[in-house]
Amino acid sequence: MLALTFEFVPAELVLPLAGYWVYQGDMSYWPAVLAGTVGGTFGPLTLYALGRYGGRPFILKYGKYLFIREHQVEKADLFFQKYGAGVAFFARFLPGVRTLISIPCGMAKMNVWLFSIYTFCATLPITAVYIYLGYTFGPHYKQAAAAAEDYSPFIIAGIVVLLGIYIAIKNKWSYSFGK
Repeated sequence: MLALTFEFVPAELVLPLAGYWVYQGDMSYWPAVLAGTVGGTFGPLTLYALGRYGGRPFILKYGKYLFIREHQVEKADLFFQKYGAGVAFFARFLPGVRTLISIPCGMAKMNVWLFSIYTFCATLPITAVYIYLGYTFGPHYKQAAAAAEDYSPFIIAGIVVLLGIYIAIKNKWSYSFGK
């Protein structure tokens, strides 16, 4: 949990290791998933706070020290503007966007509770999968991240379909209420 609280510690490394510890009997599966999910929820809150209280000028000036580049902030910001608050959930499944989406959520002053709930709900299945892979691979837990990458196109495709449904419903509601 503590390692995942630091947003720049890759979950892809930490969670399969926790799965390995579950395999060894040092941890139980569901408490490990809960701890990983809580840590994976608190980590993004730091970037959310940077976006909310520091704003764009702060991020652009000091973000480079946290490996955040201007083009990454702009990409995440456009994604948030285009798709709304639901990106706090859906973006967690998109590599490259998952970490940085917290910043525009904060800059847009999204409700912190809603942000946390979306982040928790998206982090839970990701955490469960990575820990399960670490458990399944046992002593070969380092291969779990590579295996997850093999399946990520299918997972991403499913998320894209869900995102498409979300956008269609949102646009239909907007269109219906606009008349």
